[in-house]
Amino acid sequence: MQLLTTDTADKARRYTVGLVGAELDASLSPALHEREAAALGVPYVYERLDLAALGLEPADAGMLLGEVQRAGFAGVNVTHPCKQVIVEHLDELSPVARTLGAVNTVVLRDGRRHGHNTDGSGFRRGFTDGLPGPRLDRVVVLGAGGAGAAVAWALLTLGARRLTVVDVEPERAAELAQTLKRHRGGGRIAAAPLEELEALLHAADGLAHATPTGMAAHPGPPFPPEWLHGGLWIAEVVYRPLETALLRAARATGCRTLDGGRMAVFQAAEAFELFTGARVDRRRMLRHFAVLAGADDARPQAQVAAR
Repeated sequence: MQLLTTDTADKARRYTVGLVGAELDASLSPALHEREAAALGVPYVYERLDLAALGLEPADAGMLLGEVQRAGFAGVNVTHPCKQVIVEHLDELSPVARTLGAVNTVVLRDGRRHGHNTDGSGFRRGFTDGLPGPRLDRVVVLGAGGAGAAVAWALLTLGARRLTVVDVEPERAAELAQTLKRHRGGGRIAAAPLEELEALLHAADGLAHATPTGMAAHPGPPFPPEWLHGGLWIAEVVYRPLETALLRAARATGCRTLDGGRMAVFQAAEAFELFTGARVDRRRMLRHFAVLAGADDARPQAQVAAR
């Protein structure tokens, strides 16, 4: 089944990459990558490979990866809902991708498929850059999918003393907690069902939200805003819209907040470097993002509500 066509000679003169996933219309990744490529003088094309538009299901991600490999792509980014299902179709995994069982970047080189996870390092850098000095004694991660796994890993490497993973599917939260325990030390990691989220937030220092809720296709907050309190910090992974319903409610409650923009930029920067070998300017990419997000004052930043 051939889904893609390519001009081989044209591909040889440029890097062609793509984004594999669902509901990709709002993604800024293509423009973000292409703007930085233009600034570097790197010939580069970034294509959306939306499963629905191609008549595919998440289980078809491996077949689609074969198509882009044959078409001469340098690699693909992978987003919801394919970050975990893509793993079985790869030849090699980076240590972090292997640990988490989730991949957001696949480099296609020398006939092999190399899987990486730049979400974790992207979140970590965005968190330290945009939300300095947070308390990390008790942290909740809402969402145990590919993004949640990366965020939880990042928070543990940053020194979270007690981290609880919550998901609408308790089995998935438990599986992620067990994975993290094997690699990051078991005594500080737990899983909990969604029914316990309110009580967990009451005692927590911070929440990292890692579900699709808040995106344009999934509007609204992921839980009742009344569960928030001013002692929390809230870190969001959704970046379209940049200000989600959760962040609006959190600021109104007095929480320190971090939007998903920095994570989006820093994971993209690392992926670009993996695809091309070129060194990007991350501060310039933050400026690209600010423009793409709609206004100069939309630049990703930590926000501290008046108390």
